[in-house]
Amino acid sequence: MTTTSRTTDDSPAVRLRGLRRTYGTGESAFEAVRGVDLDVARGSVVALLGTNGAGKTSLLEVVEGLAPASAGSVEVLGLDPVADRAKVRRRTGVLLQRSGFAADLTVRETLELWAATLSNPRPVSDGLAMLDLAGRADTRVGALSGGEQRRLDLSCTLLGDPELVLLDEPSTGLDPESRQRLWDLVRELRDAGRTVVLCTHHLEEAEALADRIAIMHGGRIVRDGTAAQITAERPSRVQFATPVSAEPLPAPEALGARHVHAEHGTTTVETDDLQVTLGALLGWATRHGVRLERLDARTASLESVFLDIARHPADDDPRTGPRPGDRALEGTAR
Repeated sequence: MTTTSRTTDDSPAVRLRGLRRTYGTGESAFEAVRGVDLDVARGSVVALLGTNGAGKTSLLEVVEGLAPASAGSVEVLGLDPVADRAKVRRRTGVLLQRSGFAADLTVRETLELWAATLSNPRPVSDGLAMLDLAGRADTRVGALSGGEQRRLDLSCTLLGDPELVLLDEPSTGLDPESRQRLWDLVRELRDAGRTVVLCTHHLEEAEALADRIAIMHGGRIVRDGTAAQITAERPSRVQFATPVSAEPLPAPEALGARHVHAEHGTTTVETDDLQVTLGALLGWATRHGVRLERLDARTASLESVFLDIARHPADDDPRTGPRPGDRALEGTAR
């Protein structure tokens, strides 16, 4: 994909301060986004993760200018996405979860129609080529598979060569090959100095693409940093089938571990230093002639952090517990 380089400044592409978004009023009000601060650096990829109902789409709609913030401030490319919507729209590409393109139009006609709405579109031939749609150019949209329709959505998103790209669940319905092409496109966008905000449920997608990850829960960002920073506070884990042996398992301190516990025939060792603990455990097993069946050792993962967050009530921060003064509000965030 060929892109045109553009001059950027040092200000964030997206800046949110105290962002709130509330649905309804009075006793029935539901606050979907609850005081979010976030900067998205220009030329970076930021992944927005979250549990179901965390408020990701509600936040993204404010950034897109589709809805005003209930409180706080929003800047997109230095502009107000609502008051300056026409200016912002020309410089952004937005991929929604559903596009709603006319089923009777062909792929080529859809791209031509979309290009007519843009101030400086790429050639339609580029739009067909970048997502491998040239062979389906004369196929009606209604006859496309779900993955092909998603590729068409993304092609339209990139047709205007946007500075800022907002992707809401972009890999939904894609086969592995198409997903890899999507990942390559996101990397190409970043290499060309574009900024990408990626809203996704796929943790491996965030780990593979994002310079920075923000995890939402209960309308707030509860983790923010690189994947390594987010997982740093989580222990590594060693698991194995609990051995049938007269020799008792070593105490945690003997292994340099946090905890050692056995349950349902499996022993789990949690540690802050996987190499030290694994070395001590294997040394113990060798000395006592114990074979560790189903041995599995792995560092902390983004998945383990995410699941830990998901297990806590939405009004709690998993690191600090309940937030004083917060009232549980009923409703469903998007």
